[in-house]
Amino acid sequence: YRDRIRTMCANNHQSLVVSYAHLVAFDPLLAVWVADAPSEMLRLFDVVSLDVVLSLFPEYSAIHELIYTRIADLPIADQLRDIRHIHLNCLIKVSGVVTRRTGVFPQLSLLRLDCGRCGELLTPIGWTGGNVNDPGRVTAEHSVQMCPACSSRGPFKVNSSQTIFGNYQKLTLQESPGQVPAGRLPRYKDVIALGDLIDQARPGDEIEVTGVYKHHVDSGINIRHGFPVFGTCIEANYIRKLEDAHEDVQLTDEDVSELRKLAADARISERVIASIAPSIYGHRDIKTAIAHALFGGESKSVGDNGFRTRGDINVLLLGDPGTAKSQFLKYVEKTSHRAVYTTGKGASAVGLTAAVRKDPVTREWTLEGGALVLADRGVCLIDEFDKMNEQDRTSIHEAMEQQSISISKAGIVTSLQARCSVIAAANPIKGRYDTSLSFGENVELTEPILSRFDVLCVVRDRPDATMDETLARFVVDSHIRSHPREHDTIGRESSGFDGSQNPAAVLESMSDSGVELIPQKLLRKYILYARRNVKPRLSNLDQHKITQLYISLRRESVASGGMAIAVRHLESIVRLTEAHARMHLRDYVRDDDVNAAISIVLESFFQSQKYGVMRGLRRTFHKFLSVSQRDSADMLFYLLSSLVREYAAADPAQVQRSGQVEVELDDFEARAKEYGVHSLHNFYTSTSFHQRHFTI
Repeated sequence: YRDRIRTMCANNHQSLVVSYAHLVAFDPLLAVWVADAPSEMLRLFDVVSLDVVLSLFPEYSAIHELIYTRIADLPIADQLRDIRHIHLNCLIKVSGVVTRRTGVFPQLSLLRLDCGRCGELLTPIGWTGGNVNDPGRVTAEHSVQMCPACSSRGPFKVNSSQTIFGNYQKLTLQESPGQVPAGRLPRYKDVIALGDLIDQARPGDEIEVTGVYKHHVDSGINIRHGFPVFGTCIEANYIRKLEDAHEDVQLTDEDVSELRKLAADARISERVIASIAPSIYGHRDIKTAIAHALFGGESKSVGDNGFRTRGDINVLLLGDPGTAKSQFLKYVEKTSHRAVYTTGKGASAVGLTAAVRKDPVTREWTLEGGALVLADRGVCLIDEFDKMNEQDRTSIHEAMEQQSISISKAGIVTSLQARCSVIAAANPIKGRYDTSLSFGENVELTEPILSRFDVLCVVRDRPDATMDETLARFVVDSHIRSHPREHDTIGRESSGFDGSQNPAAVLESMSDSGVELIPQKLLRKYILYARRNVKPRLSNLDQHKITQLYISLRRESVASGGMAIAVRHLESIVRLTEAHARMHLRDYVRDDDVNAAISIVLESFFQSQKYGVMRGLRRTFHKFLSVSQRDSADMLFYLLSSLVREYAAADPAQVQRSGQVEVELDDFEARAKEYGVHSLHNFYTSTSFHQRHFTI
């Protein structure tokens, strides 16, 4: 703890955090007293802590006159709805979501009075500053009955210069959504934050509070009920944000070395993309878009006027029902270091942006941030995006491009930051996606909102015997591996007697394409480290290629009548390029980053077109596509599946007799050469080729 004290003093902090487990190991009886009589014991702890600090740093009293002892790691956590009278005046630990926070008020710590007759300076004995639940309701002038110097009964006046004040703030803590029993309303409790605990949490944060459960006389409750009833509150001693409990927030040197070693893998981008929602089969384009959105680009300030361009990437998922769109959003919620999930039907304009309400304590208008504000520097996930009202959807236009929310209500004119990526999921107008119509005709969204999405992903549920069989096997195997008993068996049998690994355990760490997966905990650390420390430079950007692509896209978008291409899509290519470089932890941009970004934008452009136009556009823009080995494998599987369907339709009797389809090798290789793929040796020897039951 000497090291903790030195660290505290080096940062000019005022709180010394003491683990309750260490207290139990040192003196169990002392730990029991702290739990049963915390008010008296913590007051003694504060005095002793100050003495120890001054013995090490004698001049530290010039910075802070008090040192607070904070008790952490209390072993028993209580639910807000389970707190009863036996907890009064005891140390408890509860958790919940902060729904309201007042301003910071001064609270009397030491009262000094002046006698109006003789001017004597008086200090009331045993006066502790009034009611801790309501610092404004004090009777300071009436706390002294008689002046000991002149024996007069007043009047007495508060000496403001000699009186010592402290900080006071009230939080409203509500049960977390996951802790509320089905069919019940969430309970809430007031939390009093004093000293340096103010502004430790803001509305929307999920926190864990260790404090003293106290009661106070509330005259309003007594008048309503007609008999004495006490109000209760929790006087906080230690506040911890639950998101800070994750080890990935503060990365150690071992973590950094492990992440750098992971980034040295040549196939790191494939591993990251395959690790996005590994329980969902296929949908590589969606996983690629989500992976780039999680890493994000780099925001830039243009000129001296402070004009800022966004670096976050917005993604829209549109497709048929039952294609795991909501599951993708839920996975991002669990993977991103900061994510806010909401649905279009249950979200209003003020719920997404900001609301103005009157504070019941101060009777002043206060501002409460919505989902986009709470997701600042994170990801905002909106499901059922098409179910939102048009007026509510219009309110997020500014947040998606300028990344700020302007408020002008009830005399409050201000702007809030909303620097977050938006990943939304929507369903087509007719329930299923119609390929004979363009993207804009399939979804009930206006052109301004569609242009704010960097990537548009279309998910189609098309019958395919080969793909359906592979998907069915994958889903059944996933359910078998995810069963609790099966999982325990895999854990016990992951290493056999001969030192070999169990095949089921190997499948757990491999994707459907045979790529080694990154554990979710390590992936969280990797994303967090990349966003914090990697700032890719655009010095090596191929400007000519991007310019020619933009000109061609503008020309074809007007001719095809599909998604309109604007300057925003040019910026999208830059953001995706930076995200791909950041995925490799590179400080500069290479040509393969530009090619990867162009392939994502072109695929998004192709999917937004009618089916008849799409094939012609693929040939037109083929010169801009520099496919990687993994991208060419996806294309080759698509070509091979198309040939299988054509051969099966040409000779169904042969298929029925033999139970298999034979495709001419020369025919397949000729089609592959049309798309610029000449070497097929790696494709024939890949794991995915055999997993899909193809043989030569």
